[in-house]
Amino acid sequence: MTIHGATVHGAATVALVGRPNVGKSTIFNKLTRTRDALVADVPGLTRDRRYGRMLLDERAVTLIDTGGLFGDHDLAEVLSAQTQLAIAEADLVLLILDGREGITSTDEEVVAYLRREDVVFVPVINKIDGVAEHAITGEFARFGFAADQRISATHNQGLATLRETIEGALGPESHDEDPFVGRPGVRVAIVGRPNVGKSTLVNRLLGENRQVVFDMPGTTKDAIDIPFTRDGTDYVLIDTAGVRRKGKVYETTEKFSVVKALQAMERAEVVILVFDATEGVVDQDLHVLNYALEAGAGLVVAVNKWDGLSEGDRDHVLHTLDRKLAFIPWAPVKRISALHGTGVGHLLLEVDKVYAAGEFDVSTSMLTKLLEGLVGSHPAPSIRGRAIKLKVATRAGNHPPHITIHGNQTDSLPASYKRYLQNGFREALDLVGNPVKLEFRGSKNPYAGKRNALTDRQQRRRRRVIQHRKKH
Repeated sequence: MTIHGATVHGAATVALVGRPNVGKSTIFNKLTRTRDALVADVPGLTRDRRYGRMLLDERAVTLIDTGGLFGDHDLAEVLSAQTQLAIAEADLVLLILDGREGITSTDEEVVAYLRREDVVFVPVINKIDGVAEHAITGEFARFGFAADQRISATHNQGLATLRETIEGALGPESHDEDPFVGRPGVRVAIVGRPNVGKSTLVNRLLGENRQVVFDMPGTTKDAIDIPFTRDGTDYVLIDTAGVRRKGKVYETTEKFSVVKALQAMERAEVVILVFDATEGVVDQDLHVLNYALEAGAGLVVAVNKWDGLSEGDRDHVLHTLDRKLAFIPWAPVKRISALHGTGVGHLLLEVDKVYAAGEFDVSTSMLTKLLEGLVGSHPAPSIRGRAIKLKVATRAGNHPPHITIHGNQTDSLPASYKRYLQNGFREALDLVGNPVKLEFRGSKNPYAGKRNALTDRQQRRRRRVIQHRKKH
């Protein structure tokens, strides 16, 4: 597949660009494998912007669904500032075109803009179902694309090839540009909404006014990594730009600081998610939390500004935390005051515990013994009268703890039983603050799909039996 522009390398961001109703959001959901764009309402973004996490052969890529381009006049007037910045931020642009409606003047303006700015892009013609191939070829020939990608997102047609094309365009993941290479230490990303006290917390942990602190949301504009040592342990603190609530964004550049926050969570081994106790847990906090869980980072929840609450407010906040964080009971919650230092001294100790658990140095024999105990206490259900057998558990990776379980009929395991195993391993191994990733591998029948060929002797015997039956 020919890519328009140079091949890119390293940690990647991919942007979907095109006019409205060409299927960008459908493609976004398919590529991120989400039904309803899990991070569609990332705080600080307008409703037509979405950020998601796409996996390409276990490589994580940030995917941006931009707002549609519209209008029939000069591109500079119709191309929104958000989309322009998305294109500038992205390593690769997927230009989405409509195979049914064909080319519009807006499409022509967008192609001209991408070529003029020397943007690396892949032309993707969507909605090809029901349209003759020669018609599509003739319609889009005027652009002179060396090649294009033709798909039907709604019918899952061509999406596997599109993924391969994206991976080929991005090239191998290079760690040479990783800002953490050569910097030893536990990588800790501090994330949260603006003005919850992230930079104040960084300064308190460092013991100096390293970060700019101002009582106005959005002071930090980028992800800043800060190596330091505390009590003989090396850390790299990543202070990320906050993400505003929807409808509260005044500077366009702030909308793209979220990309840096998402990438920081991808690289971090432990995430400190900072909540504002005076405002409680809001939906935007939970979206950031979900992304951190997808990234597989260890998690510590820091409820900041705790000292500013009355006893009644504290009880209300605790009740809210118990209710909204019920799906992650394994994540430690620390109540702190970054401004006055209350509880901050114990925060890094909690980070150390979560990191140590995430190292997951466990033998196969121990994991298998734990698996046998879990199955013995609560056997897996039978499927069509056949028992599901789980035989061996092996360590597949760390940060997060990754376990591979071998057995038969593992594809039939219900989600509830998988959660039971996750919780069982986490409790038995004290994997505090870490999501547990389970991978199941079923044994294959070596004779599946094979016919048992008869020998000459067996064939002669078979013919004699048939003839005997015919006579009688």
